[in-house]
Amino acid sequence: MNWSDIEVFLAVYREGTLGRAARRLGMTQPTMGRRLKKLEQDIGHSLFQRTPEGFIPTSEGETMLASAERMEEEANALQRGLAGGEQQLHGTLRLSSSDWFGVYVLAPLIARFSAQYPNIVTELITESRLLDLSRREADLVFRITPFNGAGIVSRKLLDIDYGVYCARDQLWPKAGDGSGCALITMDEAFSTMPDTRWLIETLPNSHVALRSNNREVQAQLCAQGAGIAVLPKVLARSFAPLVEITMLPSPPGRTTWVGYHQDMRRSKRLRAFLDTALINGNML
Repeated sequence: MNWSDIEVFLAVYREGTLGRAARRLGMTQPTMGRRLKKLEQDIGHSLFQRTPEGFIPTSEGETMLASAERMEEEANALQRGLAGGEQQLHGTLRLSSSDWFGVYVLAPLIARFSAQYPNIVTELITESRLLDLSRREADLVFRITPFNGAGIVSRKLLDIDYGVYCARDQLWPKAGDGSGCALITMDEAFSTMPDTRWLIETLPNSHVALRSNNREVQAQLCAQGAGIAVLPKVLARSFAPLVEITMLPSPPGRTTWVGYHQDMRRSKRLRAFLDTALINGNML
């Protein structure tokens, strides 16, 4: 049994299907199936029950999990230590953020960074799932809440201002009223976010017409005249039909935090990107 066998086992255990496990490891589904079957043959035990709902670990699979995770942590610690000790400005740097932040904040920053450090390959993964820094799914993760995991360094990156927007030909609502106004907000899973609460409380006589967890979708709907939305100003500036509504008090902004594993703190390429980000953060 080698480490790649353990990766296969853990991917199937965590994802529950061969398809999702294969995508996680960058394999094809048939290859993942063959690898798992060979692993079970080698150890002489079935590790999963195959059911219509997915792969359910057997008692042997549950027994194997703790040892597999310890092996994974040792392998990840070795990778982080080697990456953190790399003193050359080349190699790969993996970043993760939300969709809109990746497009409107990180993409211009990455372009400047790449021009300055052409031997570093920068990967940007934009998704709602928080990638695991301990497993080196990402080297740097950007999000709107501080990081509190063991071994994770959390740094404040920048404050992002938000504004109230509508299409150019729409009538402006009056703070404290909002009668007849349609609102565009985050979906119900994010209904407690400060800007969503602020918008509903500031325009109490309005009604929520549209919801989306994607800020770009909100901006597009708003630009089409579908309603009023609170948006990050750095995003809204890219949508010409949008007009910012002057409203007091202003909607709350958000702080963006960057996190990385402490084992990576000596990595020159990580430090170089952070320095570029902190310098250019004032541009927002």
